[in-house]
Amino acid sequence: MTKDNRSLEGQALSKVAEIGIKSQLDEVQEVEVDVDAQALELAQGKVDSVSIQSKGMVMEKDLRVEDMSLQTGNVSINPLGIAFGKVELTRPADASAQVVLLEQDINRAFNSEYIRSKMQELDVHLEGKPVKVDIPQVDFRLLDSEKVALSATMVIRETGGNEPVAFTAKPEIDEGGQRVVLTQVEYQDGKNPSPELTEALLERSAELLDLRNFELEGMTLKIQKLDISEGKLLLQTAAHIEQFSS
Repeated sequence: MTKDNRSLEGQALSKVAEIGIKSQLDEVQEVEVDVDAQALELAQGKVDSVSIQSKGMVMEKDLRVEDMSLQTGNVSINPLGIAFGKVELTRPADASAQVVLLEQDINRAFNSEYIRSKMQELDVHLEGKPVKVDIPQVDFRLLDSEKVALSATMVIRETGGNEPVAFTAKPEIDEGGQRVVLTQVEYQDGKNPSPELTEALLERSAELLDLRNFELEGMTLKIQKLDISEGKLLLQTAAHIEQFSS
């Protein structure tokens, strides 16, 4: 059904939902919500479907989502809320959602003030000696081999010297289905200068690639499948919606 054939009430609710979503974001290029229902159905609290398409959403931790799409089936809403421009679900709804992250945006988040503050004065061991190091910058790459590559340079506080660390890893879905974690770490030249630093980088990766960073208010996401191509990470997810923002 085209937008022109949908009820004015449905179009109005779509606009209200768009405003509600935008209010949760630091930045967004485009958000489009489609409430698919006829006037008679809406009066009975019945909606055929709700779809959300967005582009360039900047979420928590300075993490930008290139594309996010969500599609529900039948949805039940409170018809009394329509008069007040609200999409109030009378029972939770399930949906499928897709999240696309770009390498450049993950890199930006990795080097944001929030993450960088967690990569200062790290206690690590180098050549068996305890030292404190800072990580001023991290380079994160999505490879076409279904792997990611991370590289960084440690600045050793005690000496002012630098020590590089670089490795590849395989992204996998954690047991809870909410995070992408990096496993099967392989070091450049087979050398691991600091297990503690590797662990810190893996923890920051998991923190950024946590679906809770991408959830809108009233929504929970669970990863079902992930795909990596060069420069792009695609997450296929199941969404559970308690309420829509309005």
